[in-house]
Amino acid sequence: MAFLSLDGIVKRYGDHTVVDGVGFRAEKGEFIVFVGPSGCGKSTLLRMIAGLEEISAGTLSIDGREVTHVEPAARQVAMVFQSYALYPHMSVYENMAFGLQMAKMPADEIRRRVEEAAAILQVGPLLQRKPRQLSGGQRQRVAIGRAIVRHPKLFLFDEPLSNLDAELRTQMRIEIARLHQKLGVTMVYVTHDQIEAMTLADRIVVLRAGRVEQVGTPSELYDAPVNTFVAGFIGSPRMNFLPATVTEAADGRLTLAHPSFVGGHLSAAPRRGGARVGDRITVGLRPEHLALDGAAPSLRLRAEMTENLGGSTQIYARPAEGETLSILTPGRPPVRAGDDLPVRVAPEQIYLFDGAGLAI
Repeated sequence: MAFLSLDGIVKRYGDHTVVDGVGFRAEKGEFIVFVGPSGCGKSTLLRMIAGLEEISAGTLSIDGREVTHVEPAARQVAMVFQSYALYPHMSVYENMAFGLQMAKMPADEIRRRVEEAAAILQVGPLLQRKPRQLSGGQRQRVAIGRAIVRHPKLFLFDEPLSNLDAELRTQMRIEIARLHQKLGVTMVYVTHDQIEAMTLADRIVVLRAGRVEQVGTPSELYDAPVNTFVAGFIGSPRMNFLPATVTEAADGRLTLAHPSFVGGHLSAAPRRGGARVGDRITVGLRPEHLALDGAAPSLRLRAEMTENLGGSTQIYARPAEGETLSILTPGRPPVRAGDDLPVRVAPEQIYLFDGAGLAI
């Protein structure tokens, strides 16, 4: 039996549905990440798991027990918020101990749990400080520590790193991953940052407009996206898309026409299903799969601008038809605006989508 089970979860505010029939399973000890654009319902879904929002329809179970309408305090979950939510007049120790004190836990046990969590999070020397004396990363550690001391069955994180700068976000991602390995507790994490999702998750739940688009491991979502939305959302820089027309379909391969393809045509093999001659489809090309190659190019583009990223360069280039494409290439090639760019892509690295945006 799955540790966390959501079946047909719905959330309505009046006539407006923000979560629409979400269902998935998480095993004990899994790290699950909800990812999607702002307004897709991921934080609302997390709050329903916590019991902070009522569930309009569907059932929710934690560790084999249905908790659809159970009060938050009885669900044995702990939530870490984006805003830290620390009491400014209390010390770090008092912040971490407060929930246990409200539960009338013995003082010796409270001290043991707080000191244990402080050691795990390396905030032991900070226990007597007030939140205003801490950095953003330290405050987030204290917020996580306040959750740890409760010994919950399930950890919930609502965009906990969005208030931190880039360097601290990277550091805290590592800390959260280590924490998960150490505690072995099921964690559900909400973010709009797909890099966080890819680096932290055992499995990712991709949401759009309150519905699940795809559930899978980071590699499954990157290698086999089910539609253009998932393909464009997972991966950084995002996948490029080109419109094309099928001119030939034979022996499990398609010949595609686009004015930027060398010779006007490109051959590719569908991964699922197929297409017919005359179909308008979308070709997906990941920036890191595009290589500058004058000897055996697949398509020709016109350079617009470049971004020096240190060890690599991101090139923006215009096709003969369609939106600007990005190319991620190692080193610093001597490319200037207006240059003609011969670009190669391996056939197995070409993604194809039908007129409805579904992978083929």
